[in-house]
Amino acid sequence: MTEFLNPGEGVLFMKVGTHADEDLSDIIERKKREIDDAGFAMWGYGGNTCHPRTMVQPFARAHRETTGPIRLCMQPMDSRHFAEQIRAEEYSADGASWLPIPEEINVLGSRYALCIRDLHEVDESLALATTRVAIGNSKGKHGDEYIRGRVDKACLEVVGGGDPGEEVGIGLVAEIVEPYAVFLRN
Repeated sequence: MTEFLNPGEGVLFMKVGTHADEDLSDIIERKKREIDDAGFAMWGYGGNTCHPRTMVQPFARAHRETTGPIRLCMQPMDSRHFAEQIRAEEYSADGASWLPIPEEINVLGSRYALCIRDLHEVDESLALATTRVAIGNSKGKHGDEYIRGRVDKACLEVVGGGDPGEEVGIGLVAEIVEPYAVFLRN
């Protein structure tokens, strides 16, 4: 198991790469600027495995109270996401009340976003077999059994122990901050 994560900690794992036809290195540079300028950034994503209101927010609130901040651990990968670079104009934590996205933040081609700060590049690894899905219908399933095929993100809890199995490379880490995950619209 990696030394930068301890049993009991909450981790939001996500595979990342080119998004909305923007190279990952450019996204990283832009997000670091956004954090410097606005105090946080919004990391856009899609899919329902980490739905803002039913998955990420309750997971983050529960772990924040018991083990501290949730870390976003990102595995860089080759991808070709060619969605249009359409900037979201508004965000909502509950899907009902909407606020304008700060001018300093650009979140492109996404339905949802994680609210992050302290984004930094690392050279770490994570044994997904030492994690369990923390919330939802697959709760308790080993992370390495859950992250397969088209499933590329999950709310996980580090449990340690057992055979660590294959490790995946973690190239980026950030802290997820309130309201943790939001809905986006143009």
